[in-house]
Amino acid sequence: MFRKLYDWVMSLAGSRHAPAGLFAVSFAESSFFPIPPDVMLAPMVLARPDRAYRLAALCTLASVLGGMLGYAIGFYLQGLGHWLLALLGHADGEAAFRHWFDQWGLWVILIKGLTPIPYKLVTIASGLAHFSFVTFMWASVVTRGARFFLTATLLKYYGPAVQEEFEKRMTLYTMILLGLIVAAVAALKVLG
Repeated sequence: MFRKLYDWVMSLAGSRHAPAGLFAVSFAESSFFPIPPDVMLAPMVLARPDRAYRLAALCTLASVLGGMLGYAIGFYLQGLGHWLLALLGHADGEAAFRHWFDQWGLWVILIKGLTPIPYKLVTIASGLAHFSFVTFMWASVVTRGARFFLTATLLKYYGPAVQEEFEKRMTLYTMILLGLIVAAVAALKVLG
């Protein structure tokens, strides 16, 4: 099952429509969509390492623009923002974000923007908390850019070896990734 899905994503990653799909996923993930853009970015860089930085820039731009939408949802459409946070399992997201910001300030955005924690939580909660939009924007550019350019660089230079290893043990690594995601969600619930 994983092999067919992997082969399909790799073929899509090499298609002429892949950049538009990457842009759409990156934009939507920052405000409401559940799938992270790394799922498309990684195979696209593996398929076309010569475009690694162009793809990382596209991913960053779309993610920051999507983050603006997430911020606007929280700022202007509080009801929708609270509903989305509750849907994502973080009904107390605004209160938690305010607590984290009071404790750690800007570091909340800088750290969460780099991690696999859903960025939409940060964007919507930032709008709900009326966090400084200018600071939110530059922090988003820095963190999202760092994340996607680091991913692209690692895959560009070490991707073929990583890809070969992954293909040999695809099921094992998929299970490990799923376990890490579950652990991250559980940690968020405990810390939130």
